Amino acid sequence: MDIDIIEETENPMLHRTDVRFEMVHEDATPSRLSVRDSLAAKLNKDAEEVVVHELDTKYGMRKTVGYAKVYDSPEFAADVEQDHMLERNKITADGDGEADEEAEEA
Repeated sequence: MDIDIIEETENPMLHRTDVRFEMVHEDATPSRLSVRDSLAAKLNKDAEEVVVHELDTKYGMRKTVGYAKVYDSPEFAADVEQDHMLERNKITADGDGEADEEAEEA
């Protein structure tokens, strides 16, 4: 899978960069997680900092156009993104529930 960045827009208020990309693939449209991992590798970011929002493949084509948000840290992604987008991209808020449980026990 070959990914090309079409457009990058900085969004400093939300600590992220909005990215439009295009990719050419040999087989069927790749999964959201494989696209996220490949895009993160291309941008030298951690996979948990990348949230893929759209993947659009025209019927019968081997080219997909997509939109993703690349955050400065996973914490910013967890604060800004909606829960269903975090779930789709397999991003978890590290330890939030455990810290609350420990505080209640003490």
